[in-house]
Amino acid sequence: MDRIIKKKKWTPARITITALIGLFGFFVIYLLFFRDNSSRLYVDRDRMTISTVQQGSFQEFIPVDGVVQPILTIYVDAVFGGRVEEIYVRDGAFVDEGEPILRLSNASIEMDYMYRENNLLEVLNNYQNTRLNLERNKFTLERQMADLLYQREVATKDFNRKKVYFEGGHISLEEFENAEREYRFANKRYGIAYRAMQHDSIYTETQMIQIKESIERMQDNLNMLNRNLENLIITAPISGQLSSFNAERGETKHSGENLGQIDVLDGFKLRARIDERYINRTFLGQPAQFDYAGQNFQLEIQKIYSNITGGAFEVDLHFTGNDPEGIRRGQTIQLRLQFSGVADALIIPRGGFYQETGGNWIYVLDPSGSQATKRRIRIGRQNIHHYEVLEGLEPGEQVITSSYDAFGGRERLIFR
Repeated sequence: MDRIIKKKKWTPARITITALIGLFGFFVIYLLFFRDNSSRLYVDRDRMTISTVQQGSFQEFIPVDGVVQPILTIYVDAVFGGRVEEIYVRDGAFVDEGEPILRLSNASIEMDYMYRENNLLEVLNNYQNTRLNLERNKFTLERQMADLLYQREVATKDFNRKKVYFEGGHISLEEFENAEREYRFANKRYGIAYRAMQHDSIYTETQMIQIKESIERMQDNLNMLNRNLENLIITAPISGQLSSFNAERGETKHSGENLGQIDVLDGFKLRARIDERYINRTFLGQPAQFDYAGQNFQLEIQKIYSNITGGAFEVDLHFTGNDPEGIRRGQTIQLRLQFSGVADALIIPRGGFYQETGGNWIYVLDPSGSQATKRRIRIGRQNIHHYEVLEGLEPGEQVITSSYDAFGGRERLIFR
């Protein structure tokens, strides 16, 4: 009798297929959820710079170039133009204040001076004559007043005497009346003359004041013309060394033209150009320093020039102590302009990575040192040696600080 044989559900082929399907599904899940999908690049470790994150002292400053200049420079300009007639000193000479440097000639100014001088002298002479006439008139009036006063006194005495005689019946009425008329006439004439003299005195005094003021103005104008001629002789406004002075006999100099400058060599200052990005952080008294001949020298900003040219502005820095020996005018010295004091901070060395990342991320090595992974960071202040790290790194970690140009922004670098 035949027996029914049950067919097996899990045949070896079916088991194999199911296993393969399970492995494929597991592989898909691994690819989707567990596999490291970050981009990677194999690099040579010896061709990059690896630095250690440190906790240390940090001070924000920028390097600037300062040019040595005299502590004080006075410019010598031609007040009036003219032809160079004489040169008394040469460029580089030491001059004293008021010492002649050169003499110019200007025919126009000299002729104008002669013309105006003659006019002024003529007007001045007229004023002097007017004043003399007023004074003579004053003396004449005073002499007339003296005569009238004498006549009044004579008429008064004669009237008083004849009044007594008339009352005593010794003279006639006619003689008494004649004396009375002479007395009244003398008094009236004297009163009129006195009031006239008072009026003339006030007028004369006013005229004398005006004439005196006019004469003083004329003399001031004449003195000004003399000074104009004196300005054709260029003198040193201060004692010091004459520099940038180039003049030859027969050469024409124009009005207002710079002829040179006088440097006061009692000390030096530095003039530096600073990038315009720092104009809002630059202030008077801001410190700077530099090393020279094995010594450190301190300076501070004394003057800020607000004009911006070529993307930079200028400042003058003065030494806070002694000037370094041996520096010369025109010498260039690199300064460290400070923006903060020394403080404790997390720092990494400066490097080419900043140009690629802008300080927003960096490659950090894992503890094994076999690979480096991109990590976001935040950088604060900086100087010529270090960056200040505000967040994203810990002391002792190692980072790649050389250029990232060849990495293409990969997420992971594998060292080989």
